[in-house]
Amino acid sequence: LSSLKKFDEIKKADQAAVKKLIEDQLSSSSEDDDEDAEVKQGKILDKTFTIYTSQTDGDASELERTRQYMNEAFQSGAMTCLICIASVKRNQAVWSCCGCFCIFHLVCIQKWAKDSLFLVSSPLTDDDFGKKDYPWPCPKCRFEYKRSETPSRYYCYCGKVENPTVDPWLVPHSCGQICEREFKPSCGHKCLLLCHPGPCPPCPKMVTTTCHCKKAKPVPRRCSAKEWSCHLPCGRTLLCGQHTCENPCHAGDCQPCPRVSKQRCICGRRTAERLCASPQWQCDQVCGKHLPCGNHTCEQVCHAGPCGDCPRSGKRSCPCGKTKFTLPCTEDVPTCGDSCDKVLECGIHKCSQRCHRGPCEICRQEVEKQCRCGKHTKRMPCHKPYLCETKCTKIRDCQKHQCRRKCCSGNCPPCDQVCGRTLGCRNHKCPSGCHRGSCNPCPETVDVKCNCGKTVIKVPCGRERTIRSPKCKQLCSRPPTCHHSTQEKHYCHFGRCPPCRQPCQKTLTCGHLCPVSCHDEALVKQTGLHQSAGPWEQPSEPAFIQTALPCPPCEVPIPVECLGQHEVSPLPCHSANPYSCKRFCGRLLDCQNHTCMKECHRVTKLNSSADGKKVGPECSQCEEECTKPRPSGCPHRCVLPCHPGDCPSCLQMLKTKCHCKLSVLYVECLKLTSADLKEKELLMSCKNQCPKELPCGHRCKEICHSGSCPLNCSQKVKLRCLCKRLKKEIQCSKIQEGQVSLECDALCKEIKRKASEIKEAEAKAAIEEEKRRQQAELEAFENRLKGRRKNKRRKDEVEVEQSSWQKYKNLIMLPVFGVAVVMV
Repeated sequence: LSSLKKFDEIKKADQAAVKKLIEDQLSSSSEDDDEDAEVKQGKILDKTFTIYTSQTDGDASELERTRQYMNEAFQSGAMTCLICIASVKRNQAVWSCCGCFCIFHLVCIQKWAKDSLFLVSSPLTDDDFGKKDYPWPCPKCRFEYKRSETPSRYYCYCGKVENPTVDPWLVPHSCGQICEREFKPSCGHKCLLLCHPGPCPPCPKMVTTTCHCKKAKPVPRRCSAKEWSCHLPCGRTLLCGQHTCENPCHAGDCQPCPRVSKQRCICGRRTAERLCASPQWQCDQVCGKHLPCGNHTCEQVCHAGPCGDCPRSGKRSCPCGKTKFTLPCTEDVPTCGDSCDKVLECGIHKCSQRCHRGPCEICRQEVEKQCRCGKHTKRMPCHKPYLCETKCTKIRDCQKHQCRRKCCSGNCPPCDQVCGRTLGCRNHKCPSGCHRGSCNPCPETVDVKCNCGKTVIKVPCGRERTIRSPKCKQLCSRPPTCHHSTQEKHYCHFGRCPPCRQPCQKTLTCGHLCPVSCHDEALVKQTGLHQSAGPWEQPSEPAFIQTALPCPPCEVPIPVECLGQHEVSPLPCHSANPYSCKRFCGRLLDCQNHTCMKECHRVTKLNSSADGKKVGPECSQCEEECTKPRPSGCPHRCVLPCHPGDCPSCLQMLKTKCHCKLSVLYVECLKLTSADLKEKELLMSCKNQCPKELPCGHRCKEICHSGSCPLNCSQKVKLRCLCKRLKKEIQCSKIQEGQVSLECDALCKEIKRKASEIKEAEAKAAIEEEKRRQQAELEAFENRLKGRRKNKRRKDEVEVEQSSWQKYKNLIMLPVFGVAVVMV
């Protein structure tokens, strides 16, 4: 028994040692594989960018986005199909979206496109199905593709090679040839990279191009940034033809002219201030001019040129368009009485009604119609559709079920039944519509527990064997290994506890506590401990030991005042010494106007009671001119150097213009600045009559003054009555105020009444003359009509000649009937 126990103990120890050795080898081999993979990935990326960098003198700054896509393509598990949520492998057929460049499995995107089209077309009726090519969207960016663009074959990224071979020295799913896709936006060049995922970088070609305004000399630039501005004024003539563009050199057309000018509208009735860029404008008034017909007026709004002829003049057609009439513009076109003969909505038959206004009726003619599937015919009205009851027997696109749609035209809709096949999880069945090919992953979820069994997560059904266990939310109960009495709270985990993150709180030499994280168990790299015996010995990995590090210098902020006493800044405790804040000194100099402009420096106090902001012997001396503000209106400077107190009075003469801007006056500056408003009014007046014009058009009678002129014009003007017969001289201001008006007297009214009576008599005479003319035309028309009837009657008598039997039948038949009656 004792020997068996010893054997079991030795066996367990050997198994533990072997297990540890295997884990160490696997970890080292995985690290070596990762390093080899990184080196290999770098070589492949360098090979992919070779042509691009050689053409651009080694500048690969524009390749960051493409490099990111390639890094994701190399990293295992980085590229994930968003449809099946599974990793995209090197040997799987893929498809890339041209909008977002996201990569999907070819089978998944085909299934996605089919399901999208099925969901869009399922609510359609039988009549609407197949009449419109509905698109399907990308699962990520929703970029729409047509039904005909559904991928059916596996191509490389550039689309040159079908089913590209798997090469470990090439980007996955790449053909290894030059991309040669056109850049977007198109510039005439093609991509120089090898076949790659993601978007093509900007065009790297060097072209010689000039600026937007063509003034600068051509310079070599990248094709992707060939448009540039020299920032000089554009100088191109604007559309107004009078001014030039003042904006800096820019692309595209120049902006409209920003200047304003007075311009007339097209008809010339109104004038307004408008932008110089739009000289032609229309007012909102209707033209209203009489057209040549004399019955209608022009209804156009503010137009140029003549109004044109009346729109109802000339030859006009009847509703059916067969007959044309020449009628006055005041009469409507009548119907011609002929058949309509317009093609009806069916496109085959014509309208049999007489010429009429409005739309034609529906086609009611019976025709021989064939149903949609083409198997039956029937006579029925032309406007009614014909659908038979025969059900379609074709197999739908699922290759399992029949169409069974009545009167199908052959374009059968997708299958609407449920698939029902067992999914890859072996637990559930496919809930999608009936389809061809493999089914999507199982949509159901299962529970996965942590090591202790208290934390549960849900994962897709079938992936519970490959998913990692969830992190437990229970707190770890292990004792602390540092100088702290309690351990920092953290969740339950596998392996060693994480480093302690609590503050150190050890007392430093300055008296403060250490605020950094605990550093009792820091990992320190040891080098130079082992010397190799010779070049044949492989270099060993550096060893890490766990040791306690000393506390860092104290960083507690201590308030310290600068040398010039401008500010108090918090400095770290280990470097808390007086310093210069780099500002200007700012102390007021002896001139009491300027401050010391030296950098912050130490100032010696002259006595103990002196103010802390007074200048000292270390400050600078003032050498500036006097810059004190002058009195309001004085443009001259003080002649003294910078000094304390007020400046002396200004005795210079000031040249200015009078109120009316016609005369130049010379006034002493002191008098003008010290005068009040009335005195300034007298000093600035030239004592001449004001040249301004009043709103009424007369000249102002006042002496040269400021502000607007008074409106009480004393000029006398003539006032007339409405009929312009009476006149009277009145003061202009009273007319402007509307206080005086001149009414017509009795004689004026009598003259107006006689004139209106003469107009009424002329109008009545014109109406009577028009009636007599119309009566004469009516009588002439009736006379012509009577002559036509007589001629027609004569023609009938000549043409119809009676036979001999018709002439003598009465003489023969009467005696015969008489003899018969007597005999009876």
